[in-house]
Amino acid sequence: MTSSDELSPNEIIQPQRTESNAGLAPLLLTVIELIRQLMEAQVIRRMDADLLTDEQLEQAAESLRQLEEQVLQLCEIFEIDPADLNIDLGDFGSLLPKKEGGYYPGETTRDPASVLELLDRLLNTGIVVEGSVDLGFADLSLIHAKLRLLLTSKPI
Repeated sequence: MTSSDELSPNEIIQPQRTESNAGLAPLLLTVIELIRQLMEAQVIRRMDADLLTDEQLEQAAESLRQLEEQVLQLCEIFEIDPADLNIDLGDFGSLLPKKEGGYYPGETTRDPASVLELLDRLLNTGIVVEGSVDLGFADLSLIHAKLRLLLTSKPI
């Protein structure tokens, strides 16, 4: 490689954007929408099990409606199509149900399961995640992390 073929530091550090909506905003809005739909599924499960008062149900419905409106407003501000918040994960299916109203907690669907459905079912039954991480370099283990996490939507 000749010196004329080498990239300047500015060219290396500054990646070119290929799409108008590339960036952090679509990713954050996708995560927020996943969490919003996951919370909605948990509210539906509790409603179906008669675990919510009418007042709690109204408060939850209003909060979910406002959050959905805010997500849509942010999509408009960042010029993102809300349908683009659903990521196709190939063989794993999609992040969110492919169609509006395509998933109802506790019922099986004909469509391939989405990550939302999987997370909802895991939260409903509960799951323990356990692991450890060792970070270091040059044969030095500098940071040790051990994790045991219980994820559930039920009171413990």
